[in-house]
This record gives sequence, C-alpha cells and structure tokens, in this order.
Amino acid sequence: MFVVPFLICFPFVVSVLMFCIRVNKIRNAIAYVSAVIIMVAVGVLAVQWGLGGGKTILLYKQTEEADIVISVAELALMCAVTFLCFKYKRYWISLLMIIPTLLLEWLEFFGPELAPVNHVRVDHLAVLMCIIIGLIGGLIIVYAVGYMHGYHHHHLEFQDRRYYFFMLLFAFLGAMFGFVLSASLLWIDLFWEITSICSFLLIGYTKTDEAIENSFRALWMNLLGGTALAGGILYFALTQKDVSLINLVEKGVMGNAATVIPIALIAFAALTKSAQLPFSKWLMGAMVAPTPSSALLHSATMVKAGIYILFRLSPAMADTLTGSMVTFIGGFTFFMASLMAMAQSDGKKVLALSTVSNLGLMVACAGVGQAETVWAGIFLMIFHAISKSMLFQDMGAIENSTHTRDIEDLNGLIYRLPMLGRIMFIGIAGMYLAPFGMLVSKWAALRASVNEHNIILALLICFGSATTMFYWTKWLNRLLSSTTEPKIRDITKKNEQISLIIHAILMIALCVLFPVLSTTYVEPLLLETFGYATAALPSTLLYVLIVVIMVIFAVPLIAYSTTKNIPANQKISYMSGANRGNNRDFTDSLGEPKELQLSNWYFKNYVGQRKLMEPSSLLAAAVIIVMLSMIIGGALR
Repeated sequence: MFVVPFLICFPFVVSVLMFCIRVNKIRNAIAYVSAVIIMVAVGVLAVQWGLGGGKTILLYKQTEEADIVISVAELALMCAVTFLCFKYKRYWISLLMIIPTLLLEWLEFFGPELAPVNHVRVDHLAVLMCIIIGLIGGLIIVYAVGYMHGYHHHHLEFQDRRYYFFMLLFAFLGAMFGFVLSASLLWIDLFWEITSICSFLLIGYTKTDEAIENSFRALWMNLLGGTALAGGILYFALTQKDVSLINLVEKGVMGNAATVIPIALIAFAALTKSAQLPFSKWLMGAMVAPTPSSALLHSATMVKAGIYILFRLSPAMADTLTGSMVTFIGGFTFFMASLMAMAQSDGKKVLALSTVSNLGLMVACAGVGQAETVWAGIFLMIFHAISKSMLFQDMGAIENSTHTRDIEDLNGLIYRLPMLGRIMFIGIAGMYLAPFGMLVSKWAALRASVNEHNIILALLICFGSATTMFYWTKWLNRLLSSTTEPKIRDITKKNEQISLIIHAILMIALCVLFPVLSTTYVEPLLLETFGYATAALPSTLLYVLIVVIMVIFAVPLIAYSTTKNIPANQKISYMSGANRGNNRDFTDSLGEPKELQLSNWYFKNYVGQRKLMEPSSLLAAAVIIVMLSMIIGGALR
C-alpha cells in the first residue's frame, strides 16, 4: 500500500516547502492543494483497505534504512529541544528529552537482539484515526490560510511568521499519521516526540512572555509522558525482546507479568498527552496560540494521540490496577473540568475545559477495558473531533467579527451574525443536546459503567454530565436570545466559511448515520480489538433517536425562520426609568443615562479555575503516584 508511506512522508515534504517559500500567495496555494491531496489520500487508503475486506494489514518487517533515519531524527530533535531549553534557561526540561532519547538509542544499537516486528499496521482503529486526522486536519489548514492573513492584519505587534506556522501544521499531520499507523513502539516514540515538540512550538508562536511560559509547560508535561513511554518500551524490550505494541497488548491480555510495568508506564504517558489531571494546564495554556492551532491541538491531533494509545491498551487494562487508575483519573477529570467550565465566560476557555472534560470521559471508557465502554469512547472521539474543531474555528471567526469572545457579549448572535450563529448552534447542539452523538455516547458510557458495577465512575459521569448541561445551556441561551442590537458585519473569509460549512454538514450527517456507523464500522472494530463486539445501545434504539434528532433540528429552524424579524418589534419593558427604546438603556430620575446589565451566573468564587485546579491536580497526582507505586512494586516483587 503505497498510500501509507505517502501519508506519513508527504506532509513532512510540504512542511519543508512551507518553511522555504516566503511568498504568501504561492505558499497559500500550495497549502490548499496539499490539504486536498491529504484528504484524497486518506480516502484512497480507506477505499483500498475496505475493498481488501477490511482486514488487518501488517507491513514493513525489514526497515533497516528507515530505522537509521528515525534514530538520526530522534537525536536531531534532542539537540533542538536542548538548545531551546538552554536558550530560555529551562535547563532541567532538557533532561526529559536527553535521557529517554539516549536510552532508546542504546537499545537500538547496543541492546539485545529484538524479535522482528511489522512496523506498520492498518486496521479499523488506524483507518478511523487517519480519517479524523486527514479530514479535520485538512479542513483546519484550509481555514488557517484565511484566518492567519486576518490575524496578522489585526495583530501587527506579532511578527508575521506564517511560513513557520504552516510548517508546524503540516509536520504535525505527518507525525500523527506516522503515530497511528506505526506498530513498532520505537517508531511510535519518535512520532510521539514530534507531536510534543510541534505543539510546544505552536503554543509559543507569538513569542510573548505568556506564550513562552505556556509552551514550556506543555513541553515538560508531554516530555514527562515521553520519558514514561521510553521507560515502558525499554522494560518490555529487555524482558521480552520485543517492541511490538500489539504483542504487548496480547501478552497483557494473557496475564504475562512482564507487561504490567510497560502497560502502566505507557498508560501514564497517554494521560499526559490527553491533558488529564494533573496535566490539564498545558492544554489550557494552548489558548494563547492562534485559533487554527487551538483547533488542531484540541480536536483531531495532539490530544487524540493519548486516547488512541489507551484504546489500543484497553483490552489489557480490564480488571487491573492500571485500568482502575486510568478510569478514576478520566472520570475525575471529566467531572472537575466540567465544574471549572461553569465558571468561565470566555468562549475559548469554555471550549478548552470542555475538551479536557470530554477527553476525561474517553479515558475512563478506555480504562474500564470492555467492548461496551470502548464503543461509547469511539463515538465520543468521533463526535468530539468534528464538533470541537468546528466550534474553535467558529469562535475564532466570531472574535474577528465582534472583537470579543466573551459569551455575555454574544447576545442574540444567531440574529446579529446569522451564519456563524447557526454553525455555533449546530456545534453546541452536537455537544450536549439529546439525542445527539455526544450525549448518546455519554449515556452509553454511563450504562456500561453501571453494567460493570463501577459505581464511582457512574457517579462521576452523572454529575459531570449535569454540570456540562449547565454551561452549554448558558451559552445557548445567549446565542438564541432576542435582541434589538444591530447586525454585525461578517468578515469571515470564503475559505473559513467552506471549512465551517463542511464541518456542520459532517456533524449533521454523523448524527443521522449514527446506527449505520455503529453496525458497519465500530462493532467490527471492537471485534478486531476484543474478539467480541457489544454495542452499548441497540440499533433499533439508535434509529428511534434519528427521528428525534430530526425534530430537534426542525423546531429551532422553524422557530428561527418565523421569528427572525420579531426582535425589532418586541415590547418595551419598564426599567426603573425612561426606556430608550432598546430594552438595554434607560434614563434614570436624575436624567442620567444608564445601561441595564443582564448576565449569567458563573460561580467564579466557588468553582473557578483558581479555586479548583490546584487541589484537583494535587489529588489526581497523589492517586497516580500511589497507584503507580503499587503497580510497579507489585510487579517487581
């Protein structure tokens, strides 16, 4: 399958072109064409694999030349990170890159002879991840071309380094393709480190003090996970003479004691990459980066790397201490991040905390280690990738038009900025309204946790879902509120609109095709992973939900079409003075102009980040330390 090396190598080649070409129009044209080529290549991969019967394909057993290239790349990355750490006087962070790199280089060239391994694996989960990465990532690049032009037009204080920005975006996509298609843990480690370094550089793009601080936080947290990953690979290689991820999982399922420590260390690494407590701060800090990179980090790439690994490890984590640790941390993150999102009025921060929260639920589903929970987790991942990418892009476009991202300033947005308001409605509906995919998946996760008698996870899902509904409802209320305020000029560029509209269509199509996707793709994926397939919800119920979805869409659309001109004719309210005709301003008894302020309640003094982030992080860190100590101590005895 030539398309496999093409998907991995082509984005890196384009990345080099992006850096070398300094003429914006030429670079933009190449970015558009390359994004389309990547999406087409993903389609070709899916079709070729499907026509072959959808069976697992193992490739590239003899890869001596590629192994040398990977070793050189690892050393080059180590030197680059060390240079930047010394440049910005973060010396200790460089150790998290130097030590694991040198250990794996020793293993590669001086360690024991390892069993031959197929370095590439194409199966249901890998193809699904490629579709998410290629489609969502490609659309984000299309969006980014227009967005970054406007970004540097409005932010003259930042150096225009679009060549550098697009270089990182394409390198990110190439690394993610390599990551999900690799079957060798040594290859996985390289692509893992590339995604960590690309995210570090994207977050620090503007070079402000805040951006630099946040980027180094992301770097050390992800490199800590990379160190754990390298430790797990080294232990498995020394004890089993093997570096195959699939062999690790199969031996873990069979109860091989030598797999306990590597599975625990790799699962810990996945927790850092998926921004679980106590490592959630790095993803929150990514908000300082331009919107396209936020969308990429939060939806299709960086955070999904950790989720992907946990889904791979899931069968080996069932009924183990590692599974219990992962399940608790995921459920706890889901609940606490939902609480903190209640206290935010900044739209991007709500989206960021919502991402951390939903990632927590996916992590918990993987940790339980049953086909039923992974069914829910897979659908959570699919719907989250599309809806979050769409919402981040939409929020960026709204900010460009309104010059604010405060939810309280977006009153009546569906009337004042119709296209962006409608897309936001679809995104929010997809995230939390019944019976859209995200909520169905949460329902399935709750049912599966009850079936597994995991009462703690069931409670965390119940309370986390309740708080989720609270902050999304506040946002939706502002979006749909009637208003007399004038319409806002929409300055969203055509390419941004194309990306947003395609996202919206995909979201609606996924809701309608939910049961078809379950029976034709997700259940075979579970059969391949676990040896059996159990859907958390029966297909007959899913078809009933489709009908309800149609009604959910129809009611607001009809209401909007019949009331979109009503706000201008609404009744004048009494406002303790002379209403000035817009229900927002009045003149008091002294003749002074006053403005009526209406605002949601955000509970900042109770559940804000400043109140909850530190204690919840400390608790999560304590749980991880204690449970990892128990796992490693028990395995070594």
